[in-house]
Amino acid sequence: MIRFGTDGWRAIIAEDFTFDNVRICAQGVAQYLKQSGLGEQGLVIGYDTRFASEDFAAAAAEVIAGNDIKVHLCLRAAPTPVVSHAVPATQAAGAIVITASHNPASWSGFKYKSQGGASAPNEVTGQIEENVARTIRDNLVKRLPLDRALKKGLVDYLDPSPVYLRRLNQLINVEGLRCQELKVIADPMFGAGAGYFKTLLQGGNMEISEINGERNPSFPEIQPEPIAKNLTKLSRLVVEQKAHVGLALDGDADRIGIIDEKGEFLNQHQVFALLCLYLLEIRGERGAMIKTLTSTEMISRLGEIFDVPVYETSVGFKYVAPLMVQQNAIIGGEESGGYGFRGHIPERDGILAGLYFLDFMAKTHKTPSQLLDYLYGKVGPHYYDRVDSHISRSRRQKIVDHLASSSPDTIAGAKVTKKDTTDGFRFFLVDDSWLLIRLSGTEPLVRLYSEAKSLERARALLDEGKKLVGV
Repeated sequence: MIRFGTDGWRAIIAEDFTFDNVRICAQGVAQYLKQSGLGEQGLVIGYDTRFASEDFAAAAAEVIAGNDIKVHLCLRAAPTPVVSHAVPATQAAGAIVITASHNPASWSGFKYKSQGGASAPNEVTGQIEENVARTIRDNLVKRLPLDRALKKGLVDYLDPSPVYLRRLNQLINVEGLRCQELKVIADPMFGAGAGYFKTLLQGGNMEISEINGERNPSFPEIQPEPIAKNLTKLSRLVVEQKAHVGLALDGDADRIGIIDEKGEFLNQHQVFALLCLYLLEIRGERGAMIKTLTSTEMISRLGEIFDVPVYETSVGFKYVAPLMVQQNAIIGGEESGGYGFRGHIPERDGILAGLYFLDFMAKTHKTPSQLLDYLYGKVGPHYYDRVDSHISRSRRQKIVDHLASSSPDTIAGAKVTKKDTTDGFRFFLVDDSWLLIRLSGTEPLVRLYSEAKSLERARALLDEGKKLVGV
């Protein structure tokens, strides 16, 4: 069964992620475009550096063209934010991106982006899913071979990077940043973001080097997710080469990971709060900030300090993006390390996030660790932790029923002041800490999140959370 989760459909290559299933998904998209009256606007199709991604993208292009819809097919692997930006730039109806983002090498995925370049909302993916089911039932996929589609003008090749790079130069003074005397190591993790930081930043006083920049679909010794355990090489090189910072991108470059000058990983919540502080204090921007409910309360504290509203959504950038547009928000972010910005596409962009972080360093003459101290001086210390535990599918409903019917008065010795069930079960405590319990809708997992004034306290809350769900 093909289901679109928080950001598209993902599956293991050659098991469920097959050419036949990609064609079926593309047929579902083509039908959606015609049902919505968007077929005349055409579609962008991009892909990452995973195994056979360009071939899966070509298969999707043949189906879209077979339905008499124009396709702008990317010339080479491109980051998801670059493909997303190409949608409004070409005035297309949307985009298909063949990528599994940060998943292991054996996976691939099929993302659909809507007209503004954002992740498609539930009502759109729901319609595509219905079309997919109908396509499977009727066994009807229209297809035009790529060479014929090219000759007929139904497919053309697109390089989406030039217009994207020009947009970044409008959002930030890249030339001025290039002149800064900073030593930076970039790690695109063998993904589609390879070369982007070097292209933007080399040629001035900045010393910019890159590791893991070649294409290698096996992602040797890492998973392309920019978290601490996958960035040990980057951490080591930052220290050995006395670099000021390490910037890592996930497999499709919509997420950023930061290594400080000491080789320490700044977690996603710290980076989110620092980017908010940069926009508010350094750039003087004002407007709403959007966060998912698994994100740090530091964002709410900054909202209070700078007198700007903070809105909270369910997990998934497809919930963040519409609110960003509605509220003209300066930033939207989530716990996974993806951040979107006003004036750009309402979608995560790890490349722009990295440039903004470098600009924060340049404007303040502070190292990443000094920036973190500066942040904590404003909002107080905040420590975050998370643990995922496998559960049997048969226990899932029992856990939900138990948490729904009974609420603890205290957790880890602190009184519960509020319970929120927007997306899972979140308990706010009298000491300004919180615990969230969420059950995955697609995997046999229970996810526990906590934030407190010390790491020990955050971990104690997780221990209590595991007792609550019996894991």
